[in-house]
Amino acid sequence: QVQLVESGGGLVQAGGSLRLSCAASGNIFSINAMVWYRQAPGKQRELVAVINSGGTKNYADSVKGRFTISRDNAKNTVYLQMNSLKPEDTAVYFCNWVVVGVAYWGQGTQVTVSS
Repeated sequence: QVQLVESGGGLVQAGGSLRLSCAASGNIFSINAMVWYRQAPGKQRELVAVINSGGTKNYADSVKGRFTISRDNAKNTVYLQMNSLKPEDTAVYFCNWVVVGVAYWGQGTQVTVSS
């Protein structure tokens, strides 16, 4: 089992920045990918950024150039640095780790961007 705990969400004005963290504990080995998703009210959950075991990163078009995903293997933590935030970035952000083909989810952290 893998447990994920997100932190770092909050309220920020448009143009501001936040850094989300997702710390993992438990049986962490053979990590396939670490992913950030978000879900806005009334919308489907969407992939925001992913970093795979080889370190390759991919981003949703809507966040390219503004968000950066990174990881600290020693701390079993993945981060999402969010800059130039927009009101449309408002959502609950979830981290998702795929470990040996099994997907684990965090509880989510709210990000609210005011205009």
